[in-house]
Amino acid sequence: MDNAVLEKETITIPVRGMTCEHCVRRVTQALTSLPGTDDVRVNLDQGSATFAFNPAQVTMEEVRAAIEEAGYTTDPEAEGGEDGGKVATVHAMRDSAAKQAHHMEKQPVEHESQDADKLQFKVSGMTCANCALTIEKKLKATPGVHHAAVNFASETVTVEFDPQMTNLRKIFDQVRDAGYIPLENSKDEQEDKKTAKDRNWLIFSAIVAFPVMYTIYFVPLTPMVKYILLAITTLVQFTAGWIFYRGAYHALRNRSANMDVLVAMGITAAYVYSFFTTFPTVFFAGPTFFDTSLLLIAFIRFGKYLEAKAKGRASQALKRLLELQADKARLLVDGEEREVAASDVQIGDVALVKPGEKIPLDGEIIEGQASIDESMLTGESIPVDKSVGDSVVGASINRSGVIKVKIAKTGKDTVLAGIIKMVEDAQGVKPPIQKLADTISNFFVPTVVSISVITFLVWYFGVHSSFVFAFSAAIAVLVIACPCALGLATPTAIMVGSGVGLNRGILFKSAAELEGIAKLQAIGFDKTGTITKGKPEVTDIVAYAPYSETELLKVTAAGENLSLHPLAQAIVMRAKESELPLEEVRDYKEESGHGVICTFSEQQLLIGNIKLMHEYKVTVDHAEGDFRRLAEAGKTTMFVALGGRVIGLIALADVVKERAKEAIERLQKLGLKTFVITGDNQKVASVVAAEVGIDEVFAEVLPQDKIEAVRKHQQQGFKVAMVGDGINDAPALAQADIGIAIGSGTDVAKETGDIILVRNDLLDVERAIRLGRKTLFKIKQNMFWALIYNTIGIPIAAGVLYPLTGQMLPPQWAGLAMAFSSVSVVSSSLLLKGYAKKLVD
Repeated sequence: MDNAVLEKETITIPVRGMTCEHCVRRVTQALTSLPGTDDVRVNLDQGSATFAFNPAQVTMEEVRAAIEEAGYTTDPEAEGGEDGGKVATVHAMRDSAAKQAHHMEKQPVEHESQDADKLQFKVSGMTCANCALTIEKKLKATPGVHHAAVNFASETVTVEFDPQMTNLRKIFDQVRDAGYIPLENSKDEQEDKKTAKDRNWLIFSAIVAFPVMYTIYFVPLTPMVKYILLAITTLVQFTAGWIFYRGAYHALRNRSANMDVLVAMGITAAYVYSFFTTFPTVFFAGPTFFDTSLLLIAFIRFGKYLEAKAKGRASQALKRLLELQADKARLLVDGEEREVAASDVQIGDVALVKPGEKIPLDGEIIEGQASIDESMLTGESIPVDKSVGDSVVGASINRSGVIKVKIAKTGKDTVLAGIIKMVEDAQGVKPPIQKLADTISNFFVPTVVSISVITFLVWYFGVHSSFVFAFSAAIAVLVIACPCALGLATPTAIMVGSGVGLNRGILFKSAAELEGIAKLQAIGFDKTGTITKGKPEVTDIVAYAPYSETELLKVTAAGENLSLHPLAQAIVMRAKESELPLEEVRDYKEESGHGVICTFSEQQLLIGNIKLMHEYKVTVDHAEGDFRRLAEAGKTTMFVALGGRVIGLIALADVVKERAKEAIERLQKLGLKTFVITGDNQKVASVVAAEVGIDEVFAEVLPQDKIEAVRKHQQQGFKVAMVGDGINDAPALAQADIGIAIGSGTDVAKETGDIILVRNDLLDVERAIRLGRKTLFKIKQNMFWALIYNTIGIPIAAGVLYPLTGQMLPPQWAGLAMAFSSVSVVSSSLLLKGYAKKLVD
């Protein structure tokens, strides 16, 4: 029987390694991308994925492969595992013909599934991208580690692990065993100490190197002078230069090769040859290369010092966030002020905040009013007026007024802590484009060593040049090669790009999203709360003589004042804004779905739809034309009848945000296809879409059905983003290639989107895309120049221009060129900071 007759099976399998909603989205995308799979539901708490699939179109091996490609595991070895494991149930959903043909019956299979812990820490001792790869390989080989990523630029390690199989101590031991130093406390003091230590070694090597170079070139090299130079060089070689030997040793012990290997080979070759020529009667006569060894150490240390300073500037945005955290709080205890450490504040404590002071932690104003500067969160410099009942965010600044704040969140639960964690996570994940740099780095050092050997052989045996000439060229090849520039190309641009976004209230949950948003081709919008303000407003007041618009609004607001319906509250709010008095009514009654009936000024007042008017025999003929006009415009229109006669109409609508149309126009100019997805009726949705310039509308869809609208565009080959307020958009946000949650405000830590826009401004969507494109361009530019540098620099060091110019590149200057190549890549990424000004209107 043809497999096509098979209906789909629904199966639940364990997925290990998920730690957040971003992981849920990645697994969801991995499964929905497979042919024959749908109805995907990923449960973070249970660590499982449930989905329907057609076994004729996709196998379980392909399912597991897709999940593992996304960075997670299904742990097939755990089948039939210990008691207490999660059970994967399979429900066969075939018709009777298929059952008879295949007799397929799945039995429950047990799986182990453990929640993964996530750890991020600083590491010291890395000198190039290969060091980062060495640590990654070491950690990934550790039992219980699901995922490991090392960011060379920020010197951070991110690890996801099973706490029942490994722990912090074992992870740190693995890093130490790889030859690097994990920093359990990553405060600035430790980094400052390391920077100071590196600076001191740089000064020491420079102070020694330049007098040695002067001596070699301008002082007769008697045997005694050579002995003194050997002693000085030995001192520097194995003190200031020891870092390269240590790094090379650990790299080779871990069956890897990094920049330290190249430098160690270069300075060792120069030192050993000079050592032999210092004792011509014992070994052989020849020139010395003491200056080469010393200058290489000084120049490379100088370059690494500048590189570290530049990388520090690249991560300034995150450092500024860390500095924003309040150190102390002024609490009110038994009516008295008491200053305590912010870390000692507990939920429920009441803090007193005076003008100019930071709000210590997240909370709610219980007394007073003030203007609060929330620029650290939103990027807006204009303070926000707040009073009793309003929420305030820790680290925001009270610009005026004295307030009492009841603390609601402390520690890692605060908004600022959530943002810091989000930025750290974004910088700790490698974007797809980084895979190219990692692949090249794996083969880089062995290739360079091979070229160096070939260079020596060609010049010495092929061209019959002198040993010193060939030897010098081989050393130059070793030290000019720079894997660091390639390794820094991506992470430094990501650090600066995410920092620029952070300052604008644009938060990227992962570096992959910063790259992914640059490749978008289509973008869908939820209507309510995203394109519109999300709450109704009075748009039209149509009064019939003898009543004026003001009188009609006054009467209507009086009748609606007791109602909690959003439309009623919008009318009352409009009356209050117009400073109209709210008069009392009696005999108040609400008819569900129809409207309000009450007595106003001894007359019956009816406010509601046409059915209410018909029920009470009220004639609406003179108002039908206006009613039809307003209804066709997509507005909710209410009749207002007093004393048995319609005195006017009140129309309301969820109005479009002020700059929504401008935002859509900008997105379309960027070449993006736009569409609207909403549960509202077709007429209202079409009116709103037309107002902002969107042609394609998916209306009257349930939240779970919004997935289909996104999937339709993906099947057409588009990279799709979904923009929503996160309230009922979770399925569509998960289905989209990029989920963008807008208007998050103080709930940034709770959002499930890949990109969080703190402000309720659609223009930030366009800004995020422009920033992503600019960052991706900078990454490609950095990688291009890093590759060009090595492609041109290595042949020059090998002497390809010597037949034309008669000049060779001395090893010490080759080392200086290598040092500055890394600095130039970081400096190039720092230019992204200037792009921040272009994101401001």
